[in-house]
Amino acid sequence: MKALRGLPSVDAVLRAAPRALVAPKRRSRFVAAVRESLDAARRTTHNGDAAPEIAAVVRDARRRLEQAERPTLVPVLNATGVILHTNLGRAPLAAEAVDAIRNASGAVSIEYDLDEGRRGERHVHARRLLAELAGAEDALVTNNNAAALLVALAALAKGKAVIVARGELIEIGGSFRIPDVMRQSGATLTEVGTTNRTYLRDYSEAITPRTAVILRAHASNFRVVGFTHAATDKELAALSRERGVTFVHDLGSGTVLDTARFGLAHEQTVAEAVAAGAEVVTFSGDKLLGGPQAGLAVGRAEILERLRRHPLMRAVRPDKITFAALVATLELYRDGRAAERVPVWRMISARPATLARRAKAISETLAAAGIAARVVSTESTIGGGSLPEETQPSRGVALTAVRPQELVRRLRRAQPPVIARIIDDEVVLDLRAILAEDDERLIRAVTSAAGPKEEA
Repeated sequence: MKALRGLPSVDAVLRAAPRALVAPKRRSRFVAAVRESLDAARRTTHNGDAAPEIAAVVRDARRRLEQAERPTLVPVLNATGVILHTNLGRAPLAAEAVDAIRNASGAVSIEYDLDEGRRGERHVHARRLLAELAGAEDALVTNNNAAALLVALAALAKGKAVIVARGELIEIGGSFRIPDVMRQSGATLTEVGTTNRTYLRDYSEAITPRTAVILRAHASNFRVVGFTHAATDKELAALSRERGVTFVHDLGSGTVLDTARFGLAHEQTVAEAVAAGAEVVTFSGDKLLGGPQAGLAVGRAEILERLRRHPLMRAVRPDKITFAALVATLELYRDGRAAERVPVWRMISARPATLARRAKAISETLAAAGIAARVVSTESTIGGGSLPEETQPSRGVALTAVRPQELVRRLRRAQPPVIARIIDDEVVLDLRAILAEDDERLIRAVTSAAGPKEEA
């Protein structure tokens, strides 16, 4: 108890604090930090530690305040080798999309018809471009792919049954599960087939008067290989037409370009899914499309209109910023410039020899600054649930450190933060997901984090 009486009061700490910390605009936040510091000191004092001096409380409160004021959403350099890193925001946007966001930050014609001078419809902005690229009759946009699928099931199958192959009852990041989404939509699940083999007859035998939808779900982050069988899209489309149900295809990644062009396994494109007969195809905007987070649906005009008019659309509609970035990204595809302008495709198409030259230049610059660095071969991935198990040969810069975990921590606190990985006790900066124009920023950040403070 005597030690507790030695703790300074809040007022005493405030009187001892620098003027900048107790200025009117900051005072209330600093007071909260002081109280947190004193509470922590009270707990340690109970455990037998001596009460801290006022100066120590001021320092601790300042640290707490600065930590609380530090922004949590900051740009980082993705040196993990995972291009579509979900924790790092998935697809980086093209410069054209960033410019479009800036232009849309003020008043825009999001729901205003300039020709008629009256209220317009927000879904018109990306509708034509999306439909054209997909070879579909119509298109709409939600705020993510889970929302697009939820709206589709709610509009088409509430109170009815949806048939899904057992091998497609997927769970992806963030505990997104097809059965859970289905329950929220008001539809009931009808499972068919087995985990590895599902035939057309399984779907046909499961259709009842209550069946509204046959759903195909893309296996975003796994593959079923070996003794397998799956009904084709064309078979499911023909069966759906014959039995009067709707064929919905949740495509997941939603690539518009042929991934085989870039040395990867072929991923079914949106246009191929539409051409195969799916009446609704849903996919993400921030994966292989390389745009903002959005859920996109394309397909038959009559069915898309039912989705558009569903009450849930009000809750999941995107804002003007999303539309601006999405339209700018889609225009790059329309104009045949996506491969050279959309960062995702620039990263995917980067040749190992080019990455090696960049890695050599970076390692030499770091070595000149006294940081042990060398070029290493790595394997990068697409990420974001796209092309599971597909890797690409990449190159990186390995930093030898006595305490690699400490160096990784320092890199996370650099300006800008660098997110790296540890391979064989070395910190490796994979260049696959870093654009060449960011190499200088990477060098500065690594130099500040690994320079004189880290033993090499």
